[in-house]
Amino acid sequence: MTGGEAGAGAVPMTDSRPVWILASGNRHKHAEVSALLADAPVELRPLPDGFVMPEETGATLLANARLKARAVAAAAGAIALADDTGLEVDALGGEPGVRSSRYAGENVTYADNNRLLLERLSGIHGVNRRARFRCVLVLAGPDGKELTAEGKVEGFILGTPRGEAGFGYDPLFLPEGGERTLAELSAGEKNSLSHRARAAEALKESLRTLGRWVP
Repeated sequence: MTGGEAGAGAVPMTDSRPVWILASGNRHKHAEVSALLADAPVELRPLPDGFVMPEETGATLLANARLKARAVAAAAGAIALADDTGLEVDALGGEPGVRSSRYAGENVTYADNNRLLLERLSGIHGVNRRARFRCVLVLAGPDGKELTAEGKVEGFILGTPRGEAGFGYDPLFLPEGGERTLAELSAGEKNSLSHRARAAEALKESLRTLGRWVP
């Protein structure tokens, strides 16, 4: 199968490369995932025009990632890659966790979420601000087959934001053993150690072991 020729139910291909659709409308995430997959023999595409992502109703990161990947794969008739990422703060019982992107409510800004997190951590200091970023990836095909992978990075929540790069909680997150927040790292530096990078490497290793780039 070459250059876009595909029969009914077949996996779309471009120049013999499988097409993966990223199940996210977040432009920051698309740029980051594209960089992480630069060495993979796949073509990563954005969501189809007009596609509305399903509501994230899952109780876990895996459930939400699976929900998104399956919805996009079914609608597009193509392989879909979805992630769900959460910041887990030990002193807050794992919050914001699965609600990380909407911690301060629906349709809020990154700054709103960061502000609420700092409020909740008021009076908690030092090693008691331990946290981790966790990322779960789900690669789903329109035939229902799928692969999952996970990555995490340990660290601490600072008292004030630092850095202008990255997105989300990156300005507050100091990786364990590091001196700069994720928002103070270059894109390349972040992609060498981040939770999403580790999940992507785990997924690619699973696909290499299978000897194919489809689920």
